[in-house]
Amino acid sequence: MTTRFNSPTDVEDAYYDAIDECDLEKMMSVWDPSPQAACLLPMQPMHHGREAIRALWRPMLDPELKVDITVNHLEWIEQGEIAIHLLEELVTLKGTGQRQPPIYATNVFRRDADGWHLLLHVNSPAPPPANPAAGAPGP
Repeated sequence: MTTRFNSPTDVEDAYYDAIDECDLEKMMSVWDPSPQAACLLPMQPMHHGREAIRALWRPMLDPELKVDITVNHLEWIEQGEIAIHLLEELVTLKGTGQRQPPIYATNVFRRDADGWHLLLHVNSPAPPPANPAAGAPGP
């Protein structure tokens, strides 16, 4: 599937729509066609290139494993042909309503003659909330 994305935000929206719709072809439409494209998810090795990324996402887009992801944008850095979006993902398992601990994500996009594509997606667990009492001096 060839899709032209006019902005990094368009790519990002399609990425999360693909997850929501359990649509592997839509997921693959967002990725940069170069072998430099990479995806790193928690507890997974880094996957480089479109075929490895396809193999990673195929089982995760099984409708039986459906998740709902709420995205909070933390920071956007966009300069020239590169854009970096830093996000917090709040994942809820469909059917159970069970919310997972927050995940931080970094999406790196690159623009070429065919528009914008996702070059790198990296997820990592968010740090635990700060415990203000732990750093407070004693009486």
